[in-house]
Amino acid sequence: MNTMQEIPTPPQTKPRTPYFSSGPCAKRPGWSVSQLQDACVGRSHRSEAGKAKLANVIERSKQMLGVPSDYRLGIVPASDTGAVEMALWSLLGQRPVDILAWESFGQEWVKDVTDELKLPDVRLLKAGYGSLPDLTQVDFNKDVVFLWNGTTSGVRVPNGDWIPADRQGLTICDATSAVFAMDIPWDKLDVVTYSWQKVLGGEAQHGVIVLSPRAVERLETYQPAWPLPKLFRLAQKGKLIEGIFKGDTINTPSMLCVEDALDSLAWAESVGGLAGLIRRSEANLATIATWVSSSNWADFLAQTPETRSCTSICLKIVDPWFTNLSVEEQAKCAKKLAKRLEQEGVAYDIAPYRAAPPGLRIWGGATVETSDLEALLPWLDWAYAAVKAELAPVATA
Repeated sequence: MNTMQEIPTPPQTKPRTPYFSSGPCAKRPGWSVSQLQDACVGRSHRSEAGKAKLANVIERSKQMLGVPSDYRLGIVPASDTGAVEMALWSLLGQRPVDILAWESFGQEWVKDVTDELKLPDVRLLKAGYGSLPDLTQVDFNKDVVFLWNGTTSGVRVPNGDWIPADRQGLTICDATSAVFAMDIPWDKLDVVTYSWQKVLGGEAQHGVIVLSPRAVERLETYQPAWPLPKLFRLAQKGKLIEGIFKGDTINTPSMLCVEDALDSLAWAESVGGLAGLIRRSEANLATIATWVSSSNWADFLAQTPETRSCTSICLKIVDPWFTNLSVEEQAKCAKKLAKRLEQEGVAYDIAPYRAAPPGLRIWGGATVETSDLEALLPWLDWAYAAVKAELAPVATA
């Protein structure tokens, strides 16, 4: 007859902080809502005090990230999504476009460019989950749209060496799960977007856009053929709206979120600034890599080590029992695996993105303590063994 395999004994130690979501991400270690008591609430964001807070976020961010002095950094509406939309709708249309996609969010920008803006000369360079498109095929006489880090695939570009300094088009980069965790070569990028809710562990709905002098020139000399909603306007009457980059936001920001961003930046400074944040994220990736190297059931979704993300760390299941299941059964198994870990209170929100291959997605950004990941890993083995025992009965006499 058939009977269930024996479920193993669970580990004894749990992560102190079981938050491994890829967005919104874990708050910084030691965070509490009491840290926001100095927020400029009940006041206009256009008051002297309110604008000072916003300007402080802008200047401290530029300084920590090493953004060149002639680049602009501004706070904009609607998180990273809003910042990317602003760039696409405000800057594209003058030149042909090469757009790269190797995961879900990259595909969203493809839809925007082809289905909404309906640009006539767009080339898609595409790769499946786990791989990058052929970067040598990118034509930099065109505008180029891409992600630095694929949040739903765990695949990042290895560096900026493939981007020429003498490019003719603009490089527009969605870097929301890379900024503050990876080395961004600003001189190779003309537009960079991100949000506070990723590596800084900040609150949602606020985006950041960074513009090079070349991007500013495009905004001041090119008018798109389509109308631009107010929330997308970065220029007016042929001039950049400079106030956006000094704390004069397009719409009303949450001053609680602004205070939270300031708290995150202060914490980041305390752990060594950008270099310290990168070290923390890379240490988290290394911890998982060591575990993967001896795992008999899990592997990285990213196929080559130099493209493995140190923030959105995506794992696939390579156990032959699992790979022989149908696609529907694989999805069911992966869902049960993430649910089992949540029920035990050891890992929240680590199921893969809904369109990604079945597996796990573990955030390894700087706000996650390496010790928590070390405590989590034995639980991954336990949960997988438990789910397999439940779903794979063994034959007995």
